[in-house]
Amino acid sequence: MRKKQRRMVFVSLLTGLLLLMSGCGLLTEKTNNEIDPPQEVNYLNDGESLEETDKDKDALADGKDAPAGATESHQLQVYLINENGMVVPQTMNMPIAEDPAKQVVEYLVNDGKASNYIPNGMRAVLPAGTEVLGLNIDQGTATIDFSEEFKEYAAEDEMKILQSLTYTLTQFDNVHAVKIKINGEDQKVMPVNQTPIGDNMTRADGINIETNGVVDVTGSKTVTVYFISQNGDDQFHYVPVTRKVNSNENLVKATVDELLGGPSLQSGLLTDMRNEVELVSAPVEEDGVVTLNFNEAILGEAKNTAISDATLNSLVLSLTEITGVDKVQVKVNGKSEVVREDGKLLTEPVSRPVNVNTVEF
Repeated sequence: MRKKQRRMVFVSLLTGLLLLMSGCGLLTEKTNNEIDPPQEVNYLNDGESLEETDKDKDALADGKDAPAGATESHQLQVYLINENGMVVPQTMNMPIAEDPAKQVVEYLVNDGKASNYIPNGMRAVLPAGTEVLGLNIDQGTATIDFSEEFKEYAAEDEMKILQSLTYTLTQFDNVHAVKIKINGEDQKVMPVNQTPIGDNMTRADGINIETNGVVDVTGSKTVTVYFISQNGDDQFHYVPVTRKVNSNENLVKATVDELLGGPSLQSGLLTDMRNEVELVSAPVEEDGVVTLNFNEAILGEAKNTAISDATLNSLVLSLTEITGVDKVQVKVNGKSEVVREDGKLLTEPVSRPVNVNTVEF
């Protein structure tokens, strides 16, 4: 009952936002492989391949010259803290820099380079005055050397800082782990609450972590699912949440189950999926494509004839967090021609957006 109330509130808010956006000309026509998020999401340009984008990101992280034909700015993600204390991706336009990996970390400093561009209700994670003394990438590990000001954070922000740094830097395809130094000295624990860091941090450590009632935490696996949050400006953005699941569960099935279970009441997050939605057959994984066959309850828009953009977005963002999953195909009772919210047919598998929660300025 409470989940249905959250959906009703979300639908009302989302409807108002879509009307406002359509009046401002922010909703643009997209191809069948694209999905429309609550805030702008950037996709691959026509004719551009994921491999080309990955190569560009590798070059950027290494501090090499921008790819030929690049403009004077590029879009990179930073992970900020929203008004509910959750770590959230935001994509920003940044000037082309000699060392973009160092650049994105500098955009995480309070009252720093990004201070004029951070959306209302969000804040940067690093203490004001923190300097990045150096950043080196070697064999997939990015080592950041901070100034002493790094230690001046609030204790409750310690895990959020670790998660933000890890997820911000691992957006580059040649960065898989992150290490921290302060004034050239390796840190095995964080300086305020003594949270263990060990040799490095990876995305496997999770983000906005919920234990979700799993008893055997040490023998469990994790999945990351995306729900929706509303900030003070009635803007919506996607928020990743990592949950523990039993180690014997299939990761694709477990991810869908966690999405269908909805956000926790304590999180303040929203979902656009009905209580009645369920899979009518087991997920199928083949060549990087996951095929999901739902009942008709997945169609919650246009008098229950279309899948909502918010539902499709949450599915694609969540499932492509799984290693080896590149695209998601949605079927309803075995039929692959599913109507989208804009009336177009969704006949092909959907890829993950290049950037999430884009900030315009």
